[in-house]
Amino acid sequence: MSEDKEQIPEEKMTIEEMKESLDYSIKEVKKANQTMTKLIQERDELKDKWQRALADYQNLERRTQVEVSQRVSSKTNDLLLNFINIYEDFVRAENSLSKEKIDTSGIIAVIKNMESLLSENNIKPIDAIGEIFDPQIHEAVSMIVDENLDEGTITQEVSKGYISGKAILKPSKVIVSKK
Repeated sequence: MSEDKEQIPEEKMTIEEMKESLDYSIKEVKKANQTMTKLIQERDELKDKWQRALADYQNLERRTQVEVSQRVSSKTNDLLLNFINIYEDFVRAENSLSKEKIDTSGIIAVIKNMESLLSENNIKPIDAIGEIFDPQIHEAVSMIVDENLDEGTITQEVSKGYISGKAILKPSKVIVSKK
């Protein structure tokens, strides 16, 4: 036997078969491209949803931090306002007892400690006398006619006001001039 006879016969494709095979390959490539396009769109949609969810989470986190901070500040200010009321009671008691010539050295020491505590917490009294009335920090309890003063000038302070940073803990109760 010759070597030529043992060779595997070549399959010969007809032009029609080659065309069908090529058409099939083109269809498969088109399907793969469509699938890839859909996957890219889906990926982009998922990425967009993820970015929106991340932004929503970050906004929620910021809002929560602000709300917690505001609540803490509000509760702290409420506590400080109650403390200020007690402080003012001590000041009134000291004034009353000193008028009756009673030794108030103990009360004065307590008042100084309270003033120190107020100062340490950046709580300052509002200076009102001689200032122009500001409804943000003053509460008018009465008006008095005075031609010598500008309209709205504070002539007397009935009750001291207090401020902590930008927060008004207690407005000053004042008497205001009018012409």
